[in-house]
Amino acid sequence: MVETILWTDEGVVMIDQTKLPHTTVDVICRDYKEVAEAIRSMVIRGAPAIGVAAAMGVAIGVQKSTAENLDAEVDLICATLDATRPTAVNLFWATKRMKSLYQTLRENPLAEIRAALIEEAKQVRLEDIEINKAMGRHGAPLVPDGKTVLTHCNAGALATAGYGTALGVIRAAVEMGKKIDVFADETRPFLQGARLTAWELQQDGIPTTVITDNMAGYFMKLGRIGCVIVGADRIAANGDVANKIGTYSVAVLAKENNVPFYVAAPVSTLDLTLESGDGIPIEQRPASEVTHVHGVHIAPHDIAVQNPAFDVTPNRYVTAIITENGVARAPYKESLAALARKR
Repeated sequence: MVETILWTDEGVVMIDQTKLPHTTVDVICRDYKEVAEAIRSMVIRGAPAIGVAAAMGVAIGVQKSTAENLDAEVDLICATLDATRPTAVNLFWATKRMKSLYQTLRENPLAEIRAALIEEAKQVRLEDIEINKAMGRHGAPLVPDGKTVLTHCNAGALATAGYGTALGVIRAAVEMGKKIDVFADETRPFLQGARLTAWELQQDGIPTTVITDNMAGYFMKLGRIGCVIVGADRIAANGDVANKIGTYSVAVLAKENNVPFYVAAPVSTLDLTLESGDGIPIEQRPASEVTHVHGVHIAPHDIAVQNPAFDVTPNRYVTAIITENGVARAPYKESLAALARKR
């Protein structure tokens, strides 16, 4: 299994996902600012993985801190990490969890505080892997045998601490003995599907074909696609889903062609404070991600560019949402709230 992120004596070690699939390079973050930059620059990406990175960022920030006012320092560490990427709610869930633990321990000796935060960050990572496996168990029965599964972006081990959300469901279906193959949308402009999903599934020996984003409808109309499974970065109380840009288009095409559209995401991705997806902030990424491919300028110079990193799929296009606590179906306001309460 790919180990996306680890706590070590040297620092927070993570695979540099900007270098895949051609080079496997580890990045060592030795303070919280380096963790924040790794999140911002997409060295590590995917909502659950960002959450784990944020937890470790808080832990290493306190470990390395020499501030006299540790309360203020923890506030600064969390604010710096929170400012990296606005859409993935797992980031804020993780910093809130770590800050809450700190507040319960703040009167304790500093060595105890540091040790407890490190152990909590490690626990966040281990929990994420088990959560993903539980999602796989709940989702695998939904995957049709003998069909192709379409996925968009990367929601695999690289987007988590290990195993994956959407790809975790696919892995679990294969482990059940189902004969499936995968179509991976390339996922412009960052090419997470072509670079990361294809690489992961190839490592596992799962038959995978890369298609461009605008080919999905063609293959659905041919009857080739048995279901769509994607991850999520934030899910509102009504089941509206924020995921990588292009997901909305895939969902609309799936609805038109009677193809089930599933979302796999941990309960920590639910934001039940938001009534609908209209309140989800959408990150805007640099224009260079659109105008350049691997450093090569492909667009006219000085051309205007829009580069939203995510879109929101309305709940009416979502067949079901797979979590570690079970599968939610419409009406999502009731079913998601019930799964969020479940322990």
